[in-house]
Amino acid sequence: MCGILGYSGNFDTGALSAGQAAIAHRGPDDSGKFIDQSAGIGLAHVRLSILDLSQLGHQPMASPDGKVVLVYNGEIYNFRELRAELEAGGTRFRGNADTEVLLNLYLAEGKDMLRRLNGIFAFALWDARDKSLFLARDGLGVKPLYYAVTDRGVAFASEIKGLLPLVPQARELDVVSLHRYLSFLWCPGAGTPLRNVRKLLPGEAMIVREGKVERQWIWYQLPVFRGLKPDLDEKAALAGTVSHLRQAVQRQMVADVPLGAFLSGGLDSSAVVAFAREQNPDIHCFTIEAIGGQEEGATDDLPYARRVAKHLGVPLDVVQIQARQMAGDLERMVFQLDEPLADPAPLNVLYISQLARGQGIKVLLSGAGGDDLFTGYRRHRAVQAERLWSWLPAVARRGLDRAAASLDQRRAWARRLAKLFNGAGLAGDARLANYFAWARESDLLGLYSDGFREQLGSAVAASPMLDFLQPLPADVQALDRMLALEQRFFLSDHNLTYTDKMSMAAGVEVRVPFLDRELVDFVQRIPLRLKQRGQVGKWILKKAMEPYLPHDVIYRPKAGFGAPLRRWMRHDLRELLGDLLSTASLNNRGLFNPQAVQGLIAANDAGKVDAAYTLFSLLCIEIWCRRFVDAV
Repeated sequence: MCGILGYSGNFDTGALSAGQAAIAHRGPDDSGKFIDQSAGIGLAHVRLSILDLSQLGHQPMASPDGKVVLVYNGEIYNFRELRAELEAGGTRFRGNADTEVLLNLYLAEGKDMLRRLNGIFAFALWDARDKSLFLARDGLGVKPLYYAVTDRGVAFASEIKGLLPLVPQARELDVVSLHRYLSFLWCPGAGTPLRNVRKLLPGEAMIVREGKVERQWIWYQLPVFRGLKPDLDEKAALAGTVSHLRQAVQRQMVADVPLGAFLSGGLDSSAVVAFAREQNPDIHCFTIEAIGGQEEGATDDLPYARRVAKHLGVPLDVVQIQARQMAGDLERMVFQLDEPLADPAPLNVLYISQLARGQGIKVLLSGAGGDDLFTGYRRHRAVQAERLWSWLPAVARRGLDRAAASLDQRRAWARRLAKLFNGAGLAGDARLANYFAWARESDLLGLYSDGFREQLGSAVAASPMLDFLQPLPADVQALDRMLALEQRFFLSDHNLTYTDKMSMAAGVEVRVPFLDRELVDFVQRIPLRLKQRGQVGKWILKKAMEPYLPHDVIYRPKAGFGAPLRRWMRHDLRELLGDLLSTASLNNRGLFNPQAVQGLIAANDAGKVDAAYTLFSLLCIEIWCRRFVDAV
């Protein structure tokens, strides 16, 4: 796991070094550069050594004739099988790194190699034979890759902070993306806060030639788009869930350095640890205790994590964090994330990764993705429950929306009811996409300055999600459509983004067995009735894990990361809120209406609205602007 950056075109080689230094945290073990000035190509790499710790794994890595050069971030989990095939065909290897397998697979199969890869990756491959720069990102978007197209050429990097030294002029804000951050707390699609900086999409590839994008295409589609049908009975689904998850976990344990695991005490991380300990009985596990960090209605994870660790007989380390410390780390969090994601959960990943790295552990297994494949979020239950009220006329559904929104939002049950019926008057995919929203579009428009609204025009926050679902046949059920949104957007643009950035800030690689390509395909074959059974989400996964985990852990209430954000907005972050969202600050930025923002703060204090996350999002955007736009 590493960091990469580079360019094709007329760029300053000194800026390449500056960008490399900006992402040095991603690769504390080694670094390297390749520059071909005559071809206008520069590639740089920082290395976190996981496989083949010798210099034989050094990057940039060149073919024997020096005509093909690779920089790569990630892990190819089936590299040993691919290597065996290549060796049978006469390829000779110098070392044992998966990087060398990736390079030789390209030499053997060209761009068609992508379909052979089971792993997490972002790479750039310079082929001097046809003067092409080939960029690609893994199918589920576990590893990030940003790029900018400018009049000087095309530049790319694992993080925006590594890209900006190459394109310092690319600091114009993208108001459509900011609108999406405020709507969802993260930005679905290719956009970023900067108009000229884009994300290479999950499963997307690009060919750049002489500083221009020649071709851009999607090489991987989710199984629901490939027509993979749910055709398994309960017995086959149970057996296959166990075998595929076990194989995915143990496949992803390959490493030449110590490996551990997150253990929150939830089903997903517990399932991963249960199968990991079969291969390593002493696998070291990590969890977090946020002192004073529970919101009303939240469930304490720690007792469940300890219960699982005792049941499985694995060591468990607990990092204790005061809620006040978490609030104080907010500005660092926003800088490390590269994007103004308004969620305190990334701090969880950072603290655990720091603890693991302090004990010499460079790789952690995560349970991320279980809810997005098998169901598990409240919105999945809400979609299934729509049949109870969706038959009502639109005017009655809109009335439910207004009535729920008028309740005292200081109560957890009232907030959940308001979220359930937010957008009830919408139909079809628009209603599905709206379940991801944390603020009403009409309310947000009232917060914007005249200039912001003018630039925003008629842009719709959910348009990337709606466009994505459009090719799906009408007979694909609503819950399957929502799971497609989870897998394509919520995972890659939010959960996986913050997991990568915060773990790499501590020099730790996180692997996600639930997103193994074979497992993802298998789960699509499980009927929805075996995933969401009534109000029980992940039903088939829970049944599958009954022989391995305590019953009370499997069927416990679902819990999110319990940072007391609503209290922060009223107390711990009040001074920062008053500074960054002051009238003077907002006028200077020119994005938001100071009077409307102050009114929102007052309404939130009074419990008339639940605006904690919207205020947190405004705060993160201003912090982000100060670090990435103002600090040139």
